Amino acid sequence: MNDDINSSKNIDDIDEEQKFNESLNQEKNLDKNDVQIQKLQEELSQITDKFYRANADFENIKKRLEKEKIMAVSYASESFAKDMLPIIDALEEALKIEVGDNEFAKNMKDGVNQCVQMLLSSFEKYGITQIKSDGKFDPNIHNAISQIEVENKESGDIAQIYQKGYLYKDRVLRPAMVVVVK
Repeated sequence: MNDDINSSKNIDDIDEEQKFNESLNQEKNLDKNDVQIQKLQEELSQITDKFYRANADFENIKKRLEKEKIMAVSYASESFAKDMLPIIDALEEALKIEVGDNEFAKNMKDGVNQCVQMLLSSFEKYGITQIKSDGKFDPNIHNAISQIEVENKESGDIAQIYQKGYLYKDRVLRPAMVVVVK
């Protein structure tokens, strides 16, 4: 009977040891699963972060391209306007010619004057305006070609306009070339 008790204890001990080993294996498996879950969660977090960053970059690029497109359309006529400036310069120079009493020359000068006025009117219609050069020198819109001394004018005043300047909307199309008082 003693052997029965010992064998019963042995069986119980073996059962408990097996249960203990099984629970250890389960804990190890759980630990492995937890580690795998944690790794997967970290990967998901990284991928999610990359997705949000890529999406934000895409939105920023989209906004920048839209802005650039608007600017390109807005200033599309800029090169054409630059090409027109020598023409208006030539017409304005023609207006400086003295015609005397010659009736034909007076009529030609009146026609040239009308053309200049029409061009200036069309320029203004499309946002092209002459730069005001009747005050102080501004390096943002004027180009000083020389300096002279003039009585009754302050240093930095514009003494003479050599070539008119023009703005296209808010950009300098061509700076005014001026002579500045010393």
